[in-house]
Amino acid sequence: MSRASSHALKHPPVTAPSEPAGANPFPELAVAIERDRRRGRGAQSNDSGRFEAEARVAFDDGWQSLEDLPPFKTTVGLDTSRKVITRNDSPDIGFDRSINPYRGCEHGCVYCFARPTHAYLGLSPGLDFETQLLAKPDAPELLEKELAAAGYEPRMIAIGTNTDPYQPIERKYKIMRGILEVLERAGHPVGIVTKSALVTRDIDILQRMAKRNLVKVALSVTTLDAKLARTMEPRASTPPKRLEAIRQLAEAGIPATVMVAPVIPALNDSEIERILDAAAHAGAKEASYVLLRLPLEVRDLFREWLMANYPDRYRHVFTLIRDMRGGRDYDSQWGTRMKGTGPMAWMIGRRFEIACEKLGLNKRRLKLTTDHFVKPKRNGQQLSLF
Repeated sequence: MSRASSHALKHPPVTAPSEPAGANPFPELAVAIERDRRRGRGAQSNDSGRFEAEARVAFDDGWQSLEDLPPFKTTVGLDTSRKVITRNDSPDIGFDRSINPYRGCEHGCVYCFARPTHAYLGLSPGLDFETQLLAKPDAPELLEKELAAAGYEPRMIAIGTNTDPYQPIERKYKIMRGILEVLERAGHPVGIVTKSALVTRDIDILQRMAKRNLVKVALSVTTLDAKLARTMEPRASTPPKRLEAIRQLAEAGIPATVMVAPVIPALNDSEIERILDAAAHAGAKEASYVLLRLPLEVRDLFREWLMANYPDRYRHVFTLIRDMRGGRDYDSQWGTRMKGTGPMAWMIGRRFEIACEKLGLNKRRLKLTTDHFVKPKRNGQQLSLF
């Protein structure tokens, strides 16, 4: 009987772009998943996470049985976490708490800095991240309990800072809508980041919250190039759909922001001004940008993708990345990790600022209020007469 064998080996070192001519800069491409099995996905491979003792790679034993392997399909399991609000004390981001209704993201953005979190589950940050998802269907109930806790003090909750709350499976599970219903009842402020036009489904709730200064929504627009978007973000909404979502939000009175994120040198950095212009005409009032981040496994996944799709730009892209990261592929230092350092990073920042100034963006930064917050009543709690 023919079958595909599973071969265990230690993780091979990743060859840097400065290897001598003739060396294979991508040994991991030899274990890339066959194209038909990963059609519509972002990652090229499915290497084991960094906490695993072995890396398992499928290889053909001579009987061509790899052709019998099925394509990767999206599966959804349950996240049984007992709390839903995640805390952080990072000094360079504007929130100290967030909610992630889902773990993993079907959008499949190859550059996603959340990919390494799948390694904590014993799964691959590669194709597993975009196909083996976990949902938190009881997130609204858990949130209500946490908001009702005696010591809880309200501050803006960020949603979508790790995985997208409006990824395709939200159409079925509607966890994000349930969370918004809880936040609306409690009068709690929320900031949302998404790449999905599905956010417009909840305009009814968002509009009511906006009237009380409780919400703002940021749409991430990485490129206006349809081919690049489909290759880099295969299951996210198309760029025109995202711009249309900004327009609908703005027309409904919901504060809309555009995020040019991530900015990738020599790939989409030339589009900064055009993206800002399109978003401003759609109704966005604020804008921000983030430089490409390549922590942990994301670096190798992005290299594989870049070599597979834009091999002629590979060395140039990584040379510029290193110029903006102190000679490294990534620098996680607070204060510079989002924007980078050096002349190229300065130029990108200045171009962004000039474009925003010309378009009237960021003239006023909206600050959400906590004045309407009312703790939810806990089960069994007696209502007050006064």
